[in-house]
Amino acid sequence: SVSAAEARRALERFRDAATGGDLQSLLDVLAPDVVLFSDGGGVVQAARRPIHGAEKVLRFFEGLATKFGIPRFELTSVNRAPGMLVYFGEEVDGVVTLHVEDGKVTGLYYVRNPSKLSGVVEQVQLER
Repeated sequence: SVSAAEARRALERFRDAATGGDLQSLLDVLAPDVVLFSDGGGVVQAARRPIHGAEKVLRFFEGLATKFGIPRFELTSVNRAPGMLVYFGEEVDGVVTLHVEDGKVTGLYYVRNPSKLSGVVEQVQLER
């Protein structure tokens, strides 16, 4: 278990490396045995199996950038933990949360399933 501050620092390092195109910095923040899980819900494209290893995870994100362009990441809170909204253009593509150990990302969870994103893409009206 890491502090929210440490998880946020790892998120910021990941975001900065991914958006800056600095592949070495991105590899530096990923643990060599990192695992990426993605969820498209059968509606949008996602990896069907977990992706193991920093090089393969890097290729996954390179593939997304090739297909959709460079993503924009917005730091947010997801289930009371640090996370990121992923944008391609002005549209929210998904939500990413990380598992961090010793300052390295060991797990990435990328939810692209539109039915699971309704809480982050639609504003909920709160009333007293």
